[in-house]
Parts: sequence; structure tokens; C-alpha cells
Amino acid sequence: MVTSALRPPARVHPRDAATLILWRRRHDGTVEILTGQRHAGLRFMPNRLVFPGGRVDFADRAAPAATELRPETRAFLERRAPPRLARALAIAAARELEEETGLTLGGALPNLDALDYLCRAVTPATNPIRFNARFLIAPADAAQGTITGSGELEQLEYRDLELLRSLPVAPITGKVLTEFHAWLGMSPDERDNRDLIWFAGRDNRRSEKKQESPGE
Repeated sequence: MVTSALRPPARVHPRDAATLILWRRRHDGTVEILTGQRHAGLRFMPNRLVFPGGRVDFADRAAPAATELRPETRAFLERRAPPRLARALAIAAARELEEETGLTLGGALPNLDALDYLCRAVTPATNPIRFNARFLIAPADAAQGTITGSGELEQLEYRDLELLRSLPVAPITGKVLTEFHAWLGMSPDERDNRDLIWFAGRDNRRSEKKQESPGE
């Protein structure tokens, strides 16, 4: 008989989540990204600099929007999500932006056509809290309002993309910043026809063209 102390921990299924990279380019060419520091008391990545984001809520699946996703962005999201979830991920990104920063992606209803898709990442299977996070992109001029902290994210501000690499970001955030830097250098056609990337665990950078296991 195997005692509970010797049983391997149950595998935690990753929750669907969305993160938004809100960015702008200054007159001198410097690229800045909106990031905030997660509160020290949070269980998941405390004290880390992150982009606004969070898990998909049930209500996100039926929430209205002012405009819908561009076909290219929708197709990228649907690569690993059914249509209803793909749209819910975009809604979640806009909702989390408002909840965590006070900014809205357009107005009372979000403009989903402002979103581009970057990549996704799945938290390591050994973690007690796991997410299947999609990283979306929007220009800063697509957002309205005044930046205000939520308590969950503190010290919200636009930070230099290059400077962020030397700050206490989570390892996956650093990898996503590298993907975003590459995206910036692409033409619109290259962005819409590129190979999609996802991160499995901490170090595995993979192509979405490869077959993954269910839920991953």
C-alpha cells in the first residue's frame, strides 16, 4: 500500500490566461512597455515585474466588444483554442488591463481589433499554480484613461524595453520580451505569416506546428 506521503503530487491542469503587452515608441526611437510589480503577498510570482494579465473568467466568453479581432489575430489564437475561447482570451486581456491599470482598450467596450498575437507559455508541470498564457500586443495609443494601481500591480509605468532585461522580471517574461523585440523588427506581412512560438516550462521554446499533448 502506497501512503499519501509517497504518492506523487497530482498534476495541475493549466488555466487559460491572457496577458497584454501595451507598448509605445518615443520620439528618440526608444520602445517602452507598460509593466507593474506584483504585490509581495501574492502566491504567483510575488514582487516580479509583469505585464497586465490574468486568467479567463467564465463571463469573458459572452462579453460584448466594440470591434472584433482581426482575422490574423483570431487565427493565431484559434491555433490552440476553440473559437469561443479564442475570443474570450482577447476579452480577458482587455478586462485585466482595465482592472489592473485603469486603462481601457478603446472605451466602454474594448476594441479587439487593436490586438496582435505574440506567443504563449505554459507554466511548468511541477508548479502548484499553472497557466496556459497567451501574450497579446496593443499600441499604447489604443488605450484610454489614466494609469492607476490596482493593489495587485504596483509601480505601474512604461519602462524601456532594454532596461527591463536588467530588472527583476520573471524568466518567462524575459523570454517573451525577446520574442517581442523580434516582432518589432518584422514587417506587417512577416508578422502575419511567421511561425508561432510557445514555451513549455522554463526553457523549452517550441514551434506551434509541432503536436503537443492534450491541454498543453
